[in-house]
Amino acid sequence: MFESSTQAIPGSRRVPRHIAIIMDGNGRWAKKRFLPRVAGHRKGVESVREMVKACVAEGVEYLTLFAFSSENWRRPADEVSLLMQLFVHALEGEVAKLHKHGVRLKVVGDLSRFAPNLQQLIQRAEALTADNPKLTLTIAANYGGRWDILNAMRRLLAEQPDKAQDFTEADFTPYLSMSYAPEPDLFIRTGGEERISNFLLWQLAYSEFYFTPTLWPDFHRASLMEAIASYQERERRFGRTSEQVQQADSPC
Repeated sequence: MFESSTQAIPGSRRVPRHIAIIMDGNGRWAKKRFLPRVAGHRKGVESVREMVKACVAEGVEYLTLFAFSSENWRRPADEVSLLMQLFVHALEGEVAKLHKHGVRLKVVGDLSRFAPNLQQLIQRAEALTADNPKLTLTIAANYGGRWDILNAMRRLLAEQPDKAQDFTEADFTPYLSMSYAPEPDLFIRTGGEERISNFLLWQLAYSEFYFTPTLWPDFHRASLMEAIASYQERERRFGRTSEQVQQADSPC
C-alpha cells in the first residue's frame, strides 16, 4: 500500500486518506484542573473514540495515533506504569467495539519492551480485527521514527544481504512498520507544540502539517473538521509548480 511521494505523485482527494496525530496535552489538561496527569490520559481516550467515529463517518481510511514514543520511557516511572495499565484497559474495553464497527487495529513500534500480557492483548486484537474494511486505526507505541528506519534497514539486509551495496526506495519501504498504509496526507499535533518529535520521519516527507493549541482531551470532531478544512485549502504540489498542478487538475 505504501507509495513514495518522492517517486510518484499521489492522487488528490478532498478528504485525507490518511491522518496521523500526535495526541499532546493530556498532562497539561489535567494539571489545569488540579488532577493527576493520568486523569488527562484517561480523558484522552474519549477523544480517541470520537476521532475514530469521525474518521469513519468522513471516509478517512487510515488514522494513526502517536500514543507512546520511544523517548517517553524517560518520564517518571509511576506515570509510565499508569500509561501501560491504561493501554491494557483500553485494549480490553475497546477492541470488541472497534471490531463491531469494522475498524482494523494495528500497533506499531518496538513491542518487545512491553509486558507479555500486553503483547498478547495486542496480538489478539490485531488478529480479531485483521479483515475489517472501514478504517485502519494504527497505534504507535514505543515507536520512534529513527527506530523505524534503522529497523527497516536491519530487516532488509537480513533478508536480502545482496542489497547491501545497492538498493532503492522500492526495496526499502516494504520493511517500514507502516508499509501497509499510504503516506499520511494530513499530520496534526495538538497541545501547541510545533514539532514532529521523532514520529513517522520517513512517511511525513510530503504531509500537510496542522498545529493547534487545543489540548488533546479537548480535541473533538469539530476540531478535526477544522483541521480537514485547513488541509482542503492547501495546494499539494509535490515538487511541481502551481501551473502544473492546475493543468493536471483541469478536465480535459
